[in-house]
Amino acid sequence: MRQLTLTEGSPAETYDLTTKEAEAIAGAELGEVARLPGASDWSISAGRKIGVARIGDLQLTVRPKIPIDRLIFLMSYARDPKFWRDQSVLLGVDSDITEALAHAFGFHASKALDQGLLQGYRRTDDSLSVVRGRIRVGDQISRHYGRGLPLEITYDDFTVDVAENQVLLTAALLLLRMPGVRPTSRDILQRLRLKLAGVSPVPRGQRTPGWVASRLNTRYQPALRLADLILAGNSFEQNVGDIQVTGFIVDMWKAYEDFVCVALREALRAHGGRVALQSKLHLDEGEQVELRPDFLWTAPYHQQVVADAKYKAEKPSGFPQADLYQLLAYCTVLRIPIGHLIYAKGNEKPASHVVRNAGVVIRCHTLDLEQSPRQVLGQIAAIATELVRGRPKWPSEGTAGTLAFTGDG
Repeated sequence: MRQLTLTEGSPAETYDLTTKEAEAIAGAELGEVARLPGASDWSISAGRKIGVARIGDLQLTVRPKIPIDRLIFLMSYARDPKFWRDQSVLLGVDSDITEALAHAFGFHASKALDQGLLQGYRRTDDSLSVVRGRIRVGDQISRHYGRGLPLEITYDDFTVDVAENQVLLTAALLLLRMPGVRPTSRDILQRLRLKLAGVSPVPRGQRTPGWVASRLNTRYQPALRLADLILAGNSFEQNVGDIQVTGFIVDMWKAYEDFVCVALREALRAHGGRVALQSKLHLDEGEQVELRPDFLWTAPYHQQVVADAKYKAEKPSGFPQADLYQLLAYCTVLRIPIGHLIYAKGNEKPASHVVRNAGVVIRCHTLDLEQSPRQVLGQIAAIATELVRGRPKWPSEGTAGTLAFTGDG
């Protein structure tokens, strides 16, 4: 199989692709492709998504600019902040996203199932010739019009076919279909599939059954958290002409935005107030132009702070001007004199912009994602502190005065 590996943010590479392969790569948004003038080769570079895809006999891997274990931390924390710490078995920076998830999931699921399969009671509706459980009288009358048999009954069955096992099996089967999973991890996943032989997988397109953390499923929870993460990912199987395309991709901007918003919300809990994510606003009086700030914190006494998370700058150097205009619009509509942009750290340094004749300050923060998870959360805590200190400070009730700022804002 042909192999092509791209790294996010790296220069474009030249590669011999067919037109259908190039169209499939562009369609899956795994790369930006363009035919070189006067040549049969294509120029290809990573886009804003990372992952692994198999396109015919070509396996395309797009790696993030941050270590894979850091990416999985961002994704895990955004889904469940209380469970982010269990990162001990994730692979190093040389792993692909599917292999890293398969390895970690296989380890935790095997550990959980070594003690036997979890069992529980599941409600089952059935038509039988003997009484078991209770008769559903309404269904019996409407379906059989007075006939004695069969009986429409409902009973509780003590079985291994419970939600927790269904989630694990469905995640294992999904990983087995994904490209980029190494043979050793595939062997572990196959053994898991055999152990879960009495469990029903969730059919494609149907919602995964929910599970509730409890004392009974404590040993399952690490594997279940990873399974939720895997099943929530963007896996796909499609045909482009006569080429089959399968893969697993992650929107880097979405993973980063979700993490920043959830981490900021957690960091601000101690200060009270209320957090709204993707709050709906309008720029114009006619409400034709919609605005969606990523993060809006309404502190006690109705003071507000607005922030947007930006995964990377679009300009060769400095922060994109379009982001500044966007924050200015938020501040104008909300009538607040300060806004915050939180970038994934690149070559840019934190900056502060005072907008002429507007009374608005826009602060640009940077978040170094290559640091350890605890250090990344420490950076978020520092940004949250600055959001609190830089918020408007309203005069006390009954006291005349103008709007002032706390901190160095």
